[in-house]
Amino acid sequence: MVDLDQCLEQSYEGKLLSEIVVEQLCFSFKELLIKDPNVLHMRTPVTVVGDIHGQFYDLLEIFKIGGTPPQTNYLFLGDYVDRGFHSVETIIILLILKLKYPSRIHLIRGNHESRQITLNYGFYTECLTKYGGSSRVWELITDTFDYLILSVIIDDSIFCIHGGLSPNIQSIESIKVIDRYKEIPHEGPMADLVWSDPDIELLNFQISSRGAGYQFGLNVVNKFLSENKFDKIIRAHQLCNEGYQLHWGGKVVTVWSAPNYCYRCGNMASIMEIFDSFNGPESSRFNIFDASPSSNQEYLKFIGSGMVDPSNHQQDPDELDEESQKRKEFDDQFFNEYFNGIPKELDRKAPQL
Repeated sequence: MVDLDQCLEQSYEGKLLSEIVVEQLCFSFKELLIKDPNVLHMRTPVTVVGDIHGQFYDLLEIFKIGGTPPQTNYLFLGDYVDRGFHSVETIIILLILKLKYPSRIHLIRGNHESRQITLNYGFYTECLTKYGGSSRVWELITDTFDYLILSVIIDDSIFCIHGGLSPNIQSIESIKVIDRYKEIPHEGPMADLVWSDPDIELLNFQISSRGAGYQFGLNVVNKFLSENKFDKIIRAHQLCNEGYQLHWGGKVVTVWSAPNYCYRCGNMASIMEIFDSFNGPESSRFNIFDASPSSNQEYLKFIGSGMVDPSNHQQDPDELDEESQKRKEFDDQFFNEYFNGIPKELDRKAPQL
């Protein structure tokens, strides 16, 4: 049996765990999560955390701001890996915390908790780099992604998911019967839950510009809330410059928890602290924070090592060498993916890159 206290101590220090220890953790994690339903119920108080994307030091900052488990009841909305420099450390410490405090921390699956996505957006390469060219740790961790729950209901009135709604889901019963123990499909209700976005200019559903999921409007939200007797929907999945975004007067809330996303977006981040479900002015608050000093130092270290070259985005593409061009194409693909999914009211505030 793995020593969780020792693993947690090492993880808080940012130290990598051995492959054999990761294997034991993943096995225990799957044994624990297989007991959970697709839709989990929680009671307030709850602190909701949005996308983290491998920004390990900013995750530690969240624990400083919101409280270290088990003092705080945490709900994480997905996208733990990719983009940042420390996806391995980020997901492993969350696995350990879930094993050590199973009733105090819950993890929802995001669209990046996927084999296909992590092959292309950083996590796979990071695992190879940190574990001597072996893909075993990537395989172990991505296997655990198949066990993550799909949604949470807080106090029977707040519906929490990573992405958004689906034309194939009118009631919670439709989510309960999804077979989640698999890779995220390209389409269908499971894909929609992790890929879809709200759009304040829409009333109904529209195919998403992301290439997966849907954009959904006010009529869709009103119908879903009414039929399931919910007050609001809390989700992540979209970059918010201020760290959060309220849609339709707060019927849908987006929480974003990766400050200075990709170490260059300049955005703030937030966690949403929910004290009760009465919808009063004191029922919840957004705790807004900036990137941790350690996260900024890490970025400067990578620039100094030559692994990151921000000047790539100020040069004429024809003047870049082959490797720099590949990096720029990779980043351009990322920004197209995320900014195309941002509602139009945020486009004006998106960073100029």
